[in-house]
This record gives sequence, C-alpha cells and structure tokens, in this order.
Amino acid sequence: MAKLVSKTYGEALFEIAMEAGTGDGNKLDILYEEVGEVKTILQDNPDFNKFLMHPGIPKQDKLVAMENVFKGKVSDELTGLLRIVIQKERYGDIQSIFDCFIDLVKEQKGIGVAHITSAVELSESQKKAVVDRLLETTQYSCIEPEFAVDAELIGGMIIRIKDRVVDSSVRSKIYDLKRQLLQIQLG
Repeated sequence: MAKLVSKTYGEALFEIAMEAGTGDGNKLDILYEEVGEVKTILQDNPDFNKFLMHPGIPKQDKLVAMENVFKGKVSDELTGLLRIVIQKERYGDIQSIFDCFIDLVKEQKGIGVAHITSAVELSESQKKAVVDRLLETTQYSCIEPEFAVDAELIGGMIIRIKDRVVDSSVRSKIYDLKRQLLQIQLG
C-alpha cells in the first residue's frame, strides 16, 4: 500500500514539474533540488518528523508548523504536496514519495543508479571501468554508482540497475552448479 501511495504522490509531483514552465529555469530541476534539500532537512530533524507523525497532534497544528518552516523557502508546488500529504495523513510516506519523485527525475534525465557489489574492494580504475562499461551497455547518459563489498560472493560481482540484475558472482555459479548436480538422477 505504501508503495502505491508513494508512487501516486511522487508521479503527481513529477507531472506538475513537467507541465509547469518558469521563465527563470526548468521547474523539474528546481523541484528536484528542493525535494533533495527538504528530504535532507527532514532526515536531519527527527523531532520535527515525530511532531508531524504524532497522531495526537491536530492536523491544523501540523500544517501551521510545516508552513512556518517551508513556506516561502521552497516552491508552492512542494509546499502544496506537503500540505496534501499532512491533510491525508500520509506523512509517514513522505520519504518514499520523495524517493519516487527523485527516481522519476533521474530517469527523465538519463541518469542510472547502479548498485554494484563485489567480493573485494575495487580500485578507482576498476570502478571507472565498470561505470564506463555500464554507460556503453545501457541507455543512460550518466551513471551514479553505489559500490559495496560482500566477501560471501567469493569472486565476481552483482550489478543492479532498477529491476535488472546481472549476477556474475562465483557464489551464484556454485549455487547453480549445486542445483544442477542435485537434479542428476543416478541410474
């Protein structure tokens, strides 16, 4: 359910950004930057988050607090989204709403986010080679890599971009071999 809520609100903000044109820049870029800043502010202020999520505090008080913090500092579209989310009691989904919007903007701009897990730490030249190869084999014009190390892979790496996964780890090859051997019936 939360996924549907975040997708609905995230897509709505994205559509507003795409439709709205401003004379002093691209509305999509402006909202993208503002969403990132508001997301960080909310993450850095857990007490404000607790206040906005507390069921015992009236919605009107939450709206006044939100407007005191953000009105005039971010665009009307973003304060409007925050207002609706608070009124509909969906504030608990705000981070995933922002994540959905950010993902849509990155997709629009041709930016891919790659989660790359290797068995050992990669050198800078190896990381660059992986990113260059991803740029060659995908439709993205830019890749934002997120590198991680998992020694249980034994060797190789796993690359995930959105819902696509390329698993060239030794661990998965051993697992596949084990599965094939178990299927062989001795006769």
